[in-house]
Amino acid sequence: MTRHNDTTQFDTEWTPAIDGTGKVLNTDSRWTIVSTSVSALIVGSIAWLAVSTMPPVTGGSVENASKGFLPYRLFQQLSQSSNNALFGNAPAEPALPAQQNNLDQNLAAERAQKPKSSIETHTVTLDAGDTLAGALENAGISADDANAAIAALSKVYSPRQLRAGLAFDITYNTKPDVSTTNNSSSDYEGDDISKGKAVQGEPIARLLSIKFSPSVEHDVTITRGDDGTFQATDTVKKLVPHVHRAGAAIDGSLYLSAMRAGIPTDVVGEMIKMFSYKVDFQRDLHPGDSFEVFYNYYYTPEGQAVRNGNISYAVMRLGDKQIVLYRYQSDPNAPAEYFDATGESAKGLLMKTPVDGARITSGFGMRFHPVLGFSRMHKGVDFGVPIGTPVMAAGAGTIAFMGWSNGYGRFVQVNHGNGYATAYGHLSRFAAGLHVGSRVGQAQVIAFSGNTGMSTGPHLHYEIRVRNEQVNPLSVKMAQGRKLSGKEMRAFQSERLRIDDQMAATKLETKVADATAAANFKSLSK
Repeated sequence: MTRHNDTTQFDTEWTPAIDGTGKVLNTDSRWTIVSTSVSALIVGSIAWLAVSTMPPVTGGSVENASKGFLPYRLFQQLSQSSNNALFGNAPAEPALPAQQNNLDQNLAAERAQKPKSSIETHTVTLDAGDTLAGALENAGISADDANAAIAALSKVYSPRQLRAGLAFDITYNTKPDVSTTNNSSSDYEGDDISKGKAVQGEPIARLLSIKFSPSVEHDVTITRGDDGTFQATDTVKKLVPHVHRAGAAIDGSLYLSAMRAGIPTDVVGEMIKMFSYKVDFQRDLHPGDSFEVFYNYYYTPEGQAVRNGNISYAVMRLGDKQIVLYRYQSDPNAPAEYFDATGESAKGLLMKTPVDGARITSGFGMRFHPVLGFSRMHKGVDFGVPIGTPVMAAGAGTIAFMGWSNGYGRFVQVNHGNGYATAYGHLSRFAAGLHVGSRVGQAQVIAFSGNTGMSTGPHLHYEIRVRNEQVNPLSVKMAQGRKLSGKEMRAFQSERLRIDDQMAATKLETKVADATAAANFKSLSK
């Protein structure tokens, strides 16, 4: 009732003014004008705010571009709140959670569009003529990182010792591509990042580590510390020696028979050199002959065979003849030598054959000459070998002739002293760095076999000359090496007995198996 009286008084006070306009307005009409004016003022202010904060539209739907922008959603909330306040409409409760979900989704989508750095590991292999710094830069590593890593490496391993074919595992943290976060031009083009190549000289990665193994015994690692500097470490594997006593019957050739028995190639090669002064591998070997070798080999802790140690003992049983050799080193500063059971050196003045694995195609004596077409004296021995086979000096000496010599073609003569010389004909080329007057060692490669001069096929013509007279290389008696005596002889006999005892305690292997060897040495190393 009080409210009604107040309204009547208000109407009475306003009546003259309104009547002056010539129009009579009731109470509802007046409130309509007031509420409409206030609403228009509020809506106009909010609209101005919304327009000033709208994002630029570069293409696509205007609706999609603007509704995803936060001030626009704020404008919608303010508009709805003003309408509710003016007209008494209750706000819809589910509206706020829905808008919150849209906000979370937009934020998640924005984060997903941001580029993320990732750690990757790639393998880089040095090619001939490459440097490690160049290989790293080609992989996208900055020059500063590459040079800093190599500087750290040089403290534990010389970069000059790096060889072509060596593989490096590089780990790096890729840099984000900022071109995905704005509309400006990118520093990168196309798919160069995925290819590991930077455009305009910009590095694409931050180096974290480099790992490589220059040999089976070494593992080198270069890592970046928390302070950004690089540190290098060289982990040396402790190799474990294991002894083998292996042997087999000779079927065809010593080399092939030893390989079938599982004996490593380097051990076989060393054994052939040991007996090359005593055995003619072309003529002295027959079916039923056999061999045995006692040697040690080095393995990694994982059981991988790495390298040969030494042959302590070897024997060749050729018919009713047995040739036994023991390793003995009388002077620690001199190479070890091989002696028979009586202390006589296995080394002769000259080797039996100057090429490995050769077959005799023509012996010493009268023969029908295949080129001249008549019989004449063949003053040497021909070994049938492919062109390019290494030719070794049969003994230590001095090169007396190296060049072209009529029917011999390319020809070398080595003087060994005491009236002995050896000659090598039909060569394809000479070993680098040698010339007349050069000193050569026994078994040193001096040339390579060929087919030059008066020749019908690839082979080596080999001669032994005594006081300038050719003699039969297969029958000439050669001066033997030194024979031990006195204190040296007693020391050798002691070493020989030690080797015999060790060998007697080792089982004979007719097939050397790496797995068995690994298991054996692992049990020994515990």
